[in-house]
Amino acid sequence: MLTQKQKELLLFIHNRMQDEGVPPSFDEMRDALDLKSKSGIHRLITALVERGFIRRLPHRARAIEVIKLPENSVSTVASSPAGEAPRRGFHPSVIEGAKRGSEPSIPAAHVIDSQTVSIPLMGRIAAGVPISAIQNHSHDVVCPPDLLTSGEHYALEVKGDSMIEAGIHDGDTVIIRRCTSAENGDIVVALVEKEEATLKRLRKKGSTIALEAANPAFETRIFRPDQVDIQGRLVGLMRRY
Repeated sequence: MLTQKQKELLLFIHNRMQDEGVPPSFDEMRDALDLKSKSGIHRLITALVERGFIRRLPHRARAIEVIKLPENSVSTVASSPAGEAPRRGFHPSVIEGAKRGSEPSIPAAHVIDSQTVSIPLMGRIAAGVPISAIQNHSHDVVCPPDLLTSGEHYALEVKGDSMIEAGIHDGDTVIIRRCTSAENGDIVVALVEKEEATLKRLRKKGSTIALEAANPAFETRIFRPDQVDIQGRLVGLMRRY
């Protein structure tokens, strides 16, 4: 599963290589996706490499090879009239989903009986490479009421193993209390740069925010406060065997 920005970047690279035979520069990628810095492009490229959509070719400048495109994606390279040069620019195919920057509507929890509460499952959350987080309400999951605290709750399916040393495994279902702030050391759903979300431990370090993994294979990522929005705090976990 790719985020909207990852899909846009992948198609932009693919289309540029079809047009000109070489991949775009990082500056061109940044401008095409309307990002403020190239660090965002580096993160998107890394995510695409790790998911097998592109690969880097060693010892060559701007050496990126597109291996595959997402399912149901259509290449947006337009055929040019005879005698005209190929048209440049990025024209992404539209992929339906939650609009960037919009807050999804989360249905309320329902008490089934004294031992069971139903809460909405709102998609997947990355414990690894960031992916789109709170999406659309797909179905409900049931959990014991003692997993919930006061306030609004929702569930997310964990994708990845960056929090494995905190006892959170790939495929687990995490129970999240919706909030916009958290204490130092809390495990949170963090929306990075309004686009990608991940499940990480929050550390406030001076004027920066660190999102820490609980797996030495994953590095701690440092952001400015305006780059991170807290969408909830972990309050419970469920696992199927």
